[in-house]
Amino acid sequence: MTDALKRLSDEGVAIWLDDLSRKRITSGNLAELIDQSHVVGVTTNPAIFQKAISEGDGYEQQLADLATRRVTVEEALRMITTADVRDAADILRPVYDRTDGQDGRVSIEVDPRLAHSTPATVAEAKQLAWLVDRPNTLIKIPATKAGLPAITEVIGRGISVNVTLIFSLERYREVMDAYLAGLEKAKAAGLDLSLIHSVASFFVSRVDSEIDKRLDAVGTDEAMALKGKAALANARLAYEAYEEVFSSDRWAALERVGANKQRPLWASTGVKDPAYKDTLYVDDLVAPNTVNTMPEATLEAAADHGQITGDTVRGTYDQARAELDAVAKLGISYDDVVQLLEDEGVEKFAVSWNDLLKSTEAELERLAPTEA
Repeated sequence: MTDALKRLSDEGVAIWLDDLSRKRITSGNLAELIDQSHVVGVTTNPAIFQKAISEGDGYEQQLADLATRRVTVEEALRMITTADVRDAADILRPVYDRTDGQDGRVSIEVDPRLAHSTPATVAEAKQLAWLVDRPNTLIKIPATKAGLPAITEVIGRGISVNVTLIFSLERYREVMDAYLAGLEKAKAAGLDLSLIHSVASFFVSRVDSEIDKRLDAVGTDEAMALKGKAALANARLAYEAYEEVFSSDRWAALERVGANKQRPLWASTGVKDPAYKDTLYVDDLVAPNTVNTMPEATLEAAADHGQITGDTVRGTYDQARAELDAVAKLGISYDDVVQLLEDEGVEKFAVSWNDLLKSTEAELERLAPTEA
């Protein structure tokens, strides 16, 4: 069942699970996935926590205790989410130790409502790192314009970061620059760079969803032939940028004092269009020193019928450029698409967080002790 996942892992792709819930922790399911499905990390986001907590399994006692203490809803949410991340980090700790800190990681995101404030994002990242208090945590910071200096500041303080919601090649280069600047800051402060890790979460399926919609609107045979190609092309060119930046003289100077490369992480790898094979963004994005974070359905599909045939990224760059150029020639603006996706991504997470605040507040009110 897991031969394809083992092949994927052997090719240098770290398999992370894009989901977390208390039930997954307490039932032993997460430990089982680590043991049997080559899972070596976990990512979370506000939408994942909104689903987990709203379904409620395993949270009742903690919610009741928090209601008795009459904590604010925001404090309650942070206590609940950091508890799950801390427990997952403990389960993954042997992987972290075995891989010298590269994997065995659990990500937790800053409040998405802070995405356009650099100081608030930095303060939140510091608070989350303190609350979880595990070395194998990654703090997720969105790759907004305000997020870029926050990444540098947080890395410069020695806190490991998962940069999320990257859609454009230009923004990805800015993210890598922010990471290197953070490492340089940490070096100047005398920190041990070997203890600082980062991944850059480059989103995949949403690019096809938006561009395919625009190709459908064009409606020509040429447009139809390009459907399902833009997301892979975009991700493959991101890997080309990664290879370029992490073979530079600037990087070499940091590597000599123990710095770790910021790995590309393929996010949003569940296929949105049922016409495409459900392992498309796994099979066709195989490259060394990458991460693929998968929802459970994609993980199971990859285990069952993934076709891992070696590196499917390097050597494709000219074709990838040609495909994106062909999309542009049809009047579809790349810059417009990626900016829209970034804006929507931040907004969707903020909506999920607000929904979670409301549902948690209702639970706290329901469970609050009545005054004698």
